[in-house]
Amino acid sequence: MSTAVLGGLAGGLLALGVLMMVRVAVLTRRVDPGVRVWPYLRDLPGVARGLAVDQPGSRPLDQLVRRVAGLVDQVLGGAPSVRRRLARLGSDQTVHDFRIEQVAWGVVGFAAAAVLAIVRATSGGATVLGPLLLCSAAFVGGVLLRDNRLSAQVRARERRMLAELPAIAELLALSVAAGEGAVAALDRVVRRSTGALSAELARVLAEVRTGTPVAQAFDDLAATTGVPEVRRFAEAVAVAVERGTPLADVLHAQAGDVREARRRELIETGARKEVLMMVPVVFLVLPATVLIAFWPGVVGLSFVTT
Repeated sequence: MSTAVLGGLAGGLLALGVLMMVRVAVLTRRVDPGVRVWPYLRDLPGVARGLAVDQPGSRPLDQLVRRVAGLVDQVLGGAPSVRRRLARLGSDQTVHDFRIEQVAWGVVGFAAAAVLAIVRATSGGATVLGPLLLCSAAFVGGVLLRDNRLSAQVRARERRMLAELPAIAELLALSVAAGEGAVAALDRVVRRSTGALSAELARVLAEVRTGTPVAQAFDDLAATTGVPEVRRFAEAVAVAVERGTPLADVLHAQAGDVREARRRELIETGARKEVLMMVPVVFLVLPATVLIAFWPGVVGLSFVTT
């Protein structure tokens, strides 16, 4: 195959990838009103026939993106895991929306690999199999990179929740000790604080205001979170509210337990990384100390020899 044909093929693939990327970006950023209205109208015979042409997903490019997303979901699997991670992230996305984002990341990788293939084709000596494998590997790498990015976001959010837990528990304890009830104290803390744990407590407060019992709302938080300390905190609050245990004492105890656990974790981390902690001492501090101690003697000896 000639270089011109290979360049045209790579250019066409790049144009298709860029078009899909732009289309997916538009779909994920702007919600079509038809998507909201269609589930309520599709069961009506007359209206369904009138809207059959314009229903969501009827456009060819939309169907292509959704089919690719469905194929990615079938190949990778793990929809329950993705659903749990999205819930732990506090995201309103569905698994299908996340698969569409994975396809978008894969298309970006495919486009970058296609650009490299075009540059290589212009220099000569290019084959068809090499660029094809490179573009396929780039697409798969983009899909997997989005999955790893989701896991990294979940871990970062859970670390923030763990760091915020002692302060949130102390604030709740102070509000309860001042005479407020559990719901009023929760509302005050949510309004006065920001962060990942505050957002989770805002969800709990919203469930309570819609009629869910306080204990059940905190039990739901304990079931969805991936942080053991937050799970114990939610379970302790649920038990205290259900059985009438003094809530302030429970919150103070939970804050103290979290601080002690963080202290133990820091000590264990230092013990595991003891050798790494010695690297700056051995390679930076010790040579500088030896140099400062022996440099005047070396200078004095040079004066004596001269």
